[in-house]
Amino acid sequence: MQKLPIIIAHRGASGYRPEHTLAAYELAIDIGADFIELDLVITKDGVLIARHENELSETTDVAFYPQFVNRQTTKLIDGKTKTGYFAEDFTLAEIKMLRAKERIPQLRPQNTIYDGRFQIPTFQEVIDLVKCKSSQTGRVIGIYPETKHPTYFRSIGLPLEDILIETLQINGYEGSDAPVFIQSFEVSNLKYLSAKTNFPLVQLLNINGQPYDLALKGDPRSYLDLIKAEGLREISNYARAVGIHKNLLIPIDSNGQLLSPTSLIQDAGQFHLLVHVWTFRNEDLFLPSNLRGCPQKEYELFFNLGIDGVFSDHPDTALAARS
Repeated sequence: MQKLPIIIAHRGASGYRPEHTLAAYELAIDIGADFIELDLVITKDGVLIARHENELSETTDVAFYPQFVNRQTTKLIDGKTKTGYFAEDFTLAEIKMLRAKERIPQLRPQNTIYDGRFQIPTFQEVIDLVKCKSSQTGRVIGIYPETKHPTYFRSIGLPLEDILIETLQINGYEGSDAPVFIQSFEVSNLKYLSAKTNFPLVQLLNINGQPYDLALKGDPRSYLDLIKAEGLREISNYARAVGIHKNLLIPIDSNGQLLSPTSLIQDAGQFHLLVHVWTFRNEDLFLPSNLRGCPQKEYELFFNLGIDGVFSDHPDTALAARS
């Protein structure tokens, strides 16, 4: 019997609260999400924190602190030039001075009322929340961390992987059945993790581009190459699941309308890989043109294909569709 697909709260209930805040995670848990998803970057003093990017100005008020004005700099991150304020240039104590803000206020103006209210949480604080809420509710709430820019962080002497594993182990997570999925858009660090732990791993796959670590090695394979049989076979040697852009499963045409599904679920199934799909959001901008105003129908369409999980900014909509 097909298990119900898991509902993964993408950066928490980020459709309703500024992303990657304890408030967003707690709301997602209260709504009923099975897993909460968080992106991990690292501070100057080696502490994992929850941010979508190591550049802080898009999701915090860092630019308004005069004492940090000289921290603004330009860096090359994964082959792209970025100017801003970077987590790895701040200690945890300095990070804790900052407050979160809504990342896309033009689309989610209702969330801006929370700007300035919430601190940036550490990975440990997120785990503490999950364990507390699991105890209160009597249900297992999973965590789904992503290692952001792992090759870059390793290159500056702040590798993420061992700290991530150690933090999970200290908190009692162990074994392949732990309520944990560790995800990455890169390949090498997942292979490294697979040699160090048996936590379930997820290879993220986009509709364009290639893993940055492969590009650095001169490996020409793109994400589209990795969804071919040979790529999926390789992934199955180190990962439990693939986390795919939804258009890899159901492409859209030039008018934004859905086309016929691809065979990716069946292809992944041949190598015993779970398929988790990202990212579902309620706003019309993110919906296929023929489903605007009907976000629940998009979930239903994907659920009916037999996927194993969805990443959602609006986990209440996802849960309604699943039920």
